[in-house]
Amino acid sequence: MASLASSVRRSAIGLGLFAVITGGTIAVTQALTSERIQEQAAKAEAKALFEIIPESAHNNELLKDTIALPSSDILATDGEMTAWVARENGEPVGLILPIVAPDGYSGNIRLLVGIDLQGTVLGVRVTSHKETPGLGDRIELKKSDWITSFDGRALGEPPLRDWTVKKNGGMFDQFTGATITPRAVVNAVKEALVYFRLNQEVIRSQANQSPSPRDKALTPEAIAGQATTAEHS
Repeated sequence: MASLASSVRRSAIGLGLFAVITGGTIAVTQALTSERIQEQAAKAEAKALFEIIPESAHNNELLKDTIALPSSDILATDGEMTAWVARENGEPVGLILPIVAPDGYSGNIRLLVGIDLQGTVLGVRVTSHKETPGLGDRIELKKSDWITSFDGRALGEPPLRDWTVKKNGGMFDQFTGATITPRAVVNAVKEALVYFRLNQEVIRSQANQSPSPRDKALTPEAIAGQATTAEHS
């Protein structure tokens, strides 16, 4: 009996040590990789900025030139929203808004939406999502050119009622076997345009102000921090 009790005790201690070691290993691994993952995500967003408004279309330091815009009940943002401003010889030619579509098939879809000061879409890029590979991931430019269907669009072009996928009576294509994902992106871009229209006076006023030399560049770390705030709103 004593031998059995001793064996049970040793097994319990062994299992306890295994659990502690396993938990510690997972925690250390997460700590070591989370910063790297965040940095890579931020670099991807910085790259997307220049895909939406290429360097040939502006001559300011886009990463440094940011403005704070009003919070929104329309968009999935928390508090003030920071937008990047593109300028040509000091004059604003467009801005890029970080947007979150909260209703993707597998959760939040993070986007950057470029808009000129007349309210026309300059470009849209998806920077983070968890949509189904081979189906919903076609919102990525490297998987298909679907995301470019927003280029040159505006409220009224098409009419507001048509800002959804064709399955729901709109004009934007859905994907075979995946309707929820593109519908979420279309709606998020539409809401970004609605936000711009409702706040255009403030946006234009802010954009027309010269950037302060004290403004800091929106570094990959800062971009990641802003994206995290938006994603958890």
